[in-house]
Amino acid sequence: MRRTIAKRLTESKTTIPHAYGVTDCTIDKLIVLRKQLKEDGIKVSVNDFVIKAVALALQQCPQVNALYKGEEVTYPVDIDISVAVATDAGLVTPIVKAADAKGLEEISAAIQDLAKKARDGKLQPHEFQGGTFTVSNLGMYGVDEFSAIINPPQCGILAVGGSRTVLDDDRNPVTKMKITLSYDGRAIDEEVASEFLDVVREMLEDPSVMLLGGQRGLREKIGF
Repeated sequence: MRRTIAKRLTESKTTIPHAYGVTDCTIDKLIVLRKQLKEDGIKVSVNDFVIKAVALALQQCPQVNALYKGEEVTYPVDIDISVAVATDAGLVTPIVKAADAKGLEEISAAIQDLAKKARDGKLQPHEFQGGTFTVSNLGMYGVDEFSAIINPPQCGILAVGGSRTVLDDDRNPVTKMKITLSYDGRAIDEEVASEFLDVVREMLEDPSVMLLGGQRGLREKIGF
């Protein structure tokens, strides 16, 4: 498996014109909201928020939700987010199907189930083959920032670093998290990539937006 992964990543890096965009997110509101949800018995991770933010951003920027096959770029209607999971055998990317239509709790439950299957070697082909965009998070391993290699035929992958405390312009402590978009320059132009990153950042900085639509019970429970 590791040999196959290395071969595919090498092919991706040497044949796909990778372009990059980086932005820094202030996630203090996200941390507060996550704590509030936990107090109400709802356990979701920072990565669950990231996946939801990415899915909604792909709704607004459908040109990033792209597949490059042969010499043709296609834009799937479905938003299926591949999530990088480390296993003893190597890295696998199980898929959260229709992530834009799922609430945070549904996303969290799906990822936990898929990650367990991946580590137990019980993933079915339809659970890891496909996907329209990938999220890779190394923040929990103490990595502040990194760039990821595109998983073809997808045209984009978001690398998520860990949170860190810095001082703002007024010398007040704030929590920052850096995200890096790697995208296929043949399918996605710089303006679209920049807009996508802006949308993701805005949602992570004001996560209450992610509770709108389809999560009425959750919003009422936490007072939104």
